[in-house]
Parts: sequence; structure tokens; C-alpha cells
Amino acid sequence: MKLVTTFILLVFFIQFSLAQTENFTVSINFNNSNREDVLLQLEKITNVDFYYSSSWLGNERISGTYQNTSINKILEDIFENTTINFYFLDSKKIILSQNVIIKDKLHASFYQDSTISSITTSEEQTKISNYYLSAKEEGVSKTETVRIGKEQRNSSQENFKLTGTAINSMTGEPIQNLAILVKGGSKGVSTNENGYYKIELPAGQSILQTKAIGYESSEKRIIMYNDGVLNFNLMENVEQLDEVVVESNQLKNIETVVTGVVELDVAEIKTIPLVLGERDILKTAITLPGITNAGEGASGYNVRGGGTDQNLILLDDAVIYNPAHFFGIFSALNPFTTGGITIYKGSIPAEFGGRLSSVFDINTKDANTEKFTGEASIGPVTSNLMLEIPIKKEKSGLLLGGRSTYSNWILNSLDEESLKNSKASFFDIVTKYNSQINEKNKLAATAYYSRDAFSITSDSIYSYDNRLISLNWNKKINEKKSMKTILANSQYGFNIDYDGDIEQSFNLGYRINETELKLKFFNLYNRTHKFNYGLSSKLYLVNPGEVSPKGTTSIIAPLQIQKEKGWESALFFSDNITMSNKFSVDLGLRYSFYAALGKSSQNIYEEGLPKDQGTLTETKEFDSNEIINTYDGLEVRISSRYLISPSLSVKAGYNNSNQYIHTISSNTTVSPTDTWKLSDINIAPQRAKQVSLGFFKNFNANTYEISLEGYYKKTANILDYKVGAQLLLNESIETEVLQGEAKAYGIELLLKKNKGQLNGWLGYTYSRAFTRLASEFPEEQINAGKYFPSNFDKPHDLSLVTNYKFTKRFSLSANFVYQTGRPVTYPIGSYNFNGAEYALYSDRNKFRIPDFYRLDLSFNVEGNHKIKKFAHSFWNISIYNVLGRNNPYSVFFVTEDGTLKAYQSSIFAIPVPTITYNFKF
Repeated sequence: MKLVTTFILLVFFIQFSLAQTENFTVSINFNNSNREDVLLQLEKITNVDFYYSSSWLGNERISGTYQNTSINKILEDIFENTTINFYFLDSKKIILSQNVIIKDKLHASFYQDSTISSITTSEEQTKISNYYLSAKEEGVSKTETVRIGKEQRNSSQENFKLTGTAINSMTGEPIQNLAILVKGGSKGVSTNENGYYKIELPAGQSILQTKAIGYESSEKRIIMYNDGVLNFNLMENVEQLDEVVVESNQLKNIETVVTGVVELDVAEIKTIPLVLGERDILKTAITLPGITNAGEGASGYNVRGGGTDQNLILLDDAVIYNPAHFFGIFSALNPFTTGGITIYKGSIPAEFGGRLSSVFDINTKDANTEKFTGEASIGPVTSNLMLEIPIKKEKSGLLLGGRSTYSNWILNSLDEESLKNSKASFFDIVTKYNSQINEKNKLAATAYYSRDAFSITSDSIYSYDNRLISLNWNKKINEKKSMKTILANSQYGFNIDYDGDIEQSFNLGYRINETELKLKFFNLYNRTHKFNYGLSSKLYLVNPGEVSPKGTTSIIAPLQIQKEKGWESALFFSDNITMSNKFSVDLGLRYSFYAALGKSSQNIYEEGLPKDQGTLTETKEFDSNEIINTYDGLEVRISSRYLISPSLSVKAGYNNSNQYIHTISSNTTVSPTDTWKLSDINIAPQRAKQVSLGFFKNFNANTYEISLEGYYKKTANILDYKVGAQLLLNESIETEVLQGEAKAYGIELLLKKNKGQLNGWLGYTYSRAFTRLASEFPEEQINAGKYFPSNFDKPHDLSLVTNYKFTKRFSLSANFVYQTGRPVTYPIGSYNFNGAEYALYSDRNKFRIPDFYRLDLSFNVEGNHKIKKFAHSFWNISIYNVLGRNNPYSVFFVTEDGTLKAYQSSIFAIPVPTITYNFKF
């Protein structure tokens, strides 16, 4: 009995002593000291010994002043933003611990059910145990263990958030589209354009794997005690660059909520055979379902039955109006400076507006902030050089890229007599400065300029150019909130320099300029809601055209079409709602407002009658910046996803949009002389609605992906031209155009193989696109007001892209394309007038040119993979149009010497072999 009493008194004394120690008051002052110095100071004052590892404490400097404050409170303050916990062993000893709390009694569940684990479920523990057992048997080295967060007393939270960034350890650049996967489960995320990720993990241990093209895979054992941060610094792995399709997106196609979205990375396309050996991310995009163009050598893109002017093409958030070089054979984007592209063709996010069909969101990669690097290529037509220059180590860098052509020889070899004596040249330059100011602020500035000049005939020179500047400021407000500020300016223009007849020589020019300010806010509100909201405002300035005489002998009269000005603003909000583990919805709203502004003269016509000089009633004058007319509209963007299983999902979407700017052209494809026209009193904005439904499935451990999507789209107020219209330098352009409606529908099939020696994709689209220009007045009707196929209506479109790796250095790639011939208008008869024979044409687009097909092959040779060498090389030997198919670009009819004759034009009618040498240093 005495022994028991003594024991109880001893326990009581120890507990009383600990309580007294915790509440013992201390007065201490420290300024700009590290934590270990503070602990040593406390030891001297209190005679309490601290037990810890110095490596836990770091070198961060802290300051504080305390008067008669408990030692418990002081320790809580100095370890507040760390992972350090502390435990009072007795009145003279304090033990520090990293992450965990030292417990002096067992958890209550220990006495209730021994099968329950407070850290992980028995199933999860079994998976992890089996993993380590198999790793041990196979001789695999132990996976690195990382402890996250600071354990809190009496916490019952079961899941915690893990965030961080993925960085290229050699260059310091963020890694986009890195897959971060939970081993043994279906959960995973991928990093965004800034390398950022967020994933929710259960308390306790999980195995995380990372996978991305061009980077070594990694694996870490994570023990979650609380919310925390884990950054990945990954090494490049050049041996993986042969793959055409990236493995990192193996879950994204199933789990992403937005419908009709496509992502491409430049590293994926290096082995795809393209014309003249030029790597081209936009040409690769048209091998995917739902994206096409009018034909070989055509510029502009048609997405889900939309016109070429209905695509918003952005480079670092600034608009590119004409993303093509050399008659559309090359894109105007430097492949060495481009990081990747995201194409939205279904449910366009609410932050984007101003176009009906798609958004091409292209980003320039960040410069290396660690060391000087570069990449270059030499080909038969173009040469390319890109340099990455660190400005401040690990903080800022400058990227410079330039590309130019020596292409005149290729024109002389084309199977087109009128082009044999032609000339053409182009160049583009891009520079980007990126700076990580601190942990919460990042600044990026991009400048881009491209120019083309060509002479189809000896008496005229055509030229066009793109210019843009963008500033991006990313600010992290806290762990849940961030914002992005964008200021961008873009300009496009063309010029015709005619120097033929000495009395008819002239200069003709056109310009469009836009400036935009955009604010975006991101809020990870909770596990259910993720908000994205903001506002944007854009100012358009258009010079529709001016002509001036060239030289003193020219009799051309100067003409200046009145300039146009427009202001477009929008408010947008979206909420990514996680209803359950299986069902998610992305709900977006966008309200857009447009005002046509003066100074301007606007023609007013009799309502309900055709617009021509006979129905003109008055001309209204508007002063500078006076509002001429306004349009607005609420745009709804909804998409949803339901996970039928971890590898199978169904998605549906609806969106409507408004477009306040139009192209005016009588060409089938985009032409450098196409002009942009702002909406005003006489021309209304285009409006569209689209619904879509898709199924997405992965097979065989994500080796294969298959998707099937269908869509239906209706468009109002599309702009087309009257027969015989004069569109360039027309002061009353509204009298030469018609506004009608369009409809499009289709089914898109995509099959991808992501792993193994053979990889690539097969894309097939069945689609139809129709236009209707109806009116009660015959002169404003086309095809008697009935629907007719659009210029880009191609019912069948099939693309096969494959790459076979013989070894890590040698591979063979193939690209096969088949498309239905595009619609054309043929003569169906003839008539005589003044002794000459003229063609009588069919309804518009009633016939089709012959079907298009082409096979391309390339053999790819990687340089050896020695680490210590000046540069890594890559050879591409390709043959474009292996079968020598004479694919018609157009069929046209002319009257010569009183006789009607038919002609067919082609771009590449013979096989075109090329060899390109690339090296990276």
C-alpha cells in the first residue's frame, strides 16, 4: 500500500512539475537571431536543456521581445511557421521533434479496435507494404521519405492539401503538364503553365510518382501530418524525347471537366514529318479531330465548322491576327521558343471571349535562370536560333529567338508556272524576360515581330507583319488566392507596293491595332469550389485602307477609308464545382459589352430594304469617341464530367459566345489582304451556340486512350460577300456584304497509344458545315436562300501519326492524311456575249475538288547521350508527299481568246525530300 501511495505521489509530482515548467515565465529579447541562438539563450536563462538536431532549425532570422511570458508561449511563437513541435520531458528537459507530436499516452482507438489505424487504412498499408517488399526483392533502392506539415494536437482531420511547383533542375524553368500520381490508386493531377500543382492526400503515408516527357521519373514516400508544400526539382532525360505522345497526361483526358480541350507540347512533335523539315505545332494541331484548314498551303484554321476569323490565337495572352508564313506553308511561331499550346474547341472558359469557335492559347517558355543554353537548326529553307541567358541566377532570365528563310529556290521548283519567277522571304523574332521577384511575385514580358514579303509578279511586292507586346504579373496572395494582371498590345498590317505602269504605281496599306488590360483572380475556396473571375477591356483601332500614288508621274488619286474604333469589355466568373468524387461541373458566365466609337460617318438605309445607294436616307456624323452603337450579351459556359469508372468518363458541355469583329474576304482561304471590320450600325456582331457530348476511356494501364465526341453548332450574323463584290478600299462596305446563318455538326474519334516502341495517334472526324444567306430580296440571296456547304466543309478527315523506336537513338515516323475535297463552284454551261464565250456557274459550292491524301515519312537520329559534351544533336531526314500525289489546291475557269478553259493548281505535286540538323547546347 505504501508503494502504491509513493508511486501516485511521484506521478503527481512529475505532472505538477511539468505544468509548472510550461507556465514558467521568462523575460527575453532577441533581434535578428537564428532559432538555435534563441534556444541557447533560453537555456542560460532557465537552466532548461533542449534536445534537437541543428539541421531542423535552418538559418532564418527572427526577432522578439517577451516580458514575463511563459516558456510554452515563447516556443509556440518561434516555431509557428516551422514543422517543429516540442515536448516537456520533465522540468529540466524539452525535446524538439520534426513534424510529429510526441505523445505520452496511447490513442483511444488502441483500446477499441486494433484493426483501425489513425494514419492509413489497412488496405492502403497493405499496398505500401507490398510495394516495399517487392522493391526489396527486386533490389530497388529505398524511396526517399518526405514528411509534410506540422501535426496538431487533437486534430481529427483525415485529408490534407499538398501544393508545390515542379522545376527543371538544370534551367530553373517551371515544368508544365508534369503528372503527379498516387501509386496504387487512380488519383493524380498535372502541373499548370507555372509548374504549380495541388493534390489532396490522406493523413499518413502515400507514394507519389512523377512522369513527364523529357524528364526522369521520380518517386517519393510522403507522410502527411498537415497541409504543406513539396517542390520537385527534376533532371532532363533526353532518352525519352523520342516519344510522340506524352505520358504525363494519362489521367487528364479522363478527369478534366472542360470538354473539347486539346494540349500539345513542342517536345512531342519533333519527330513528326512535316513539309521542308520545319517543326510546326500548329500544323500538328490540324492532325487532331475537329481542327482542319482549307487545304495544303492554306493559312487559317477551321474548328468545328467555324470560319478562320472565329479563332482567338494568343501568344502569351496577346492576339496574333495572321499566324502564318510563306502562303500558309509555315506557321509564324518559333518552335524553339514555344512551350506548348492549349486549344479549346468545345466549352471555352469564361475568361476568353471575342471569338466563336476556338481559343489557341500558346505560351512562350521561360528562359533558363541557371546557365546559358541554346538551340539551333539548319534546314533547306529556314534556319533557327534560340538563346537563353540568365540575368540574375535563379531569379531572372532572357530568352531570344530568331528565324529566317532563304526560300526563293523552292518557289522556282513549284509546279505552278506563275510562281517560278516569284520571290518570297520571311523572318520572326521573339524575346521574353521572366523574373521570379520573390516567392509571391513573378513578372514576364514578351515581345514578338514577324514579317513576310513576297512578289508573285515582277511589278508588285506584297508584305504583311505581326507585332505584339505583353506584360504578365502573377501574384500569389496566399495559399488559396492568387491573381494575374495582363497588359497586351497587338498589331497586324499589310502593304501592296505596285510598280508597274508608271502612271498607275501606288502604295496600299492596312492596319489593325488592339490594346487589352485584363485582371484575373483565382480562389481555391474549399474542396468543393474553385473560383476564377475577373474583368477585361480592349480598345480596337482600325485603318481599313489607304492608297497613295507612287512617284510624281502616277495619276492614282489618294484615298483614305475612314478609320474605325471600338471598345469591348467583359466581366467573367467561373466555378469549378466538385459535387462528389465522380461528378464535377464547371459553370462559367461572361457578360460582354461592345461600343462602336467615333469619329465616323455612318450611312443610314431604309429599314427592311437592301442596303444600296438607292435606299440610303442619310449619313450621320459622330465626333471623336462618341458612341455610335452598342451591343452586349450574356455568355454561358457550362461543362460537366461524370466518372463512370476511374478510367471511363462522360462529359457534356454548352456554350454561347459573341464576336464583334469580322474578316472581309472573297477568298476561300485566309489571304494577307483580308481585312478586319468592326461591328457598327449596319453590321451586327456574330453570335453562336454549341452543345457537345463525349466519352473518354483509357485502356491497359493508360497505354491506350480513346475518345468519342459529338457536337452541334448554330451561328447567326456571319458575314459573306455578294457576287462580284468589291471589298478592298470600299467606303460603303455594308452594301457589298451579306449577313446570314450557319450550322455545323460532327463526330470526332481519337485513338492514342502512349507507351512502347510504337506510339502515336489516329484521328477521324465526320463533320458537315453549311451556310445560309436568305432574304426576301433576290439580290441579297445566295443559292435561293437555301443552305449550301461552307468553303471548308469536308465530311471525312482522317490523320494517322506514328513513331516507331528501333533504339533509343533511331526512330521512324509516318504521317498519313486523307480529306474529302472541299466545295467549289463549277460552270454548268456557257453563253455568248459580244462574240465571246462566258461561263454560267452552278449554285455556290455545289461541287467538290478531288479528295486529298498524302503520306510523309521521316527517319530520326538522336546524337549520343553522353552527358559531358558541348551539344546534343538531332537529325531529321524526311520525305513529304512520298506518293507524289498531285493534290489539287483549287480548280478555276477562265475565258481566254473567247474559249472557256479549266485549270488546276497544286502546291506540292512531287515528293519533297529534306534533311534538317538540330542541336541543343
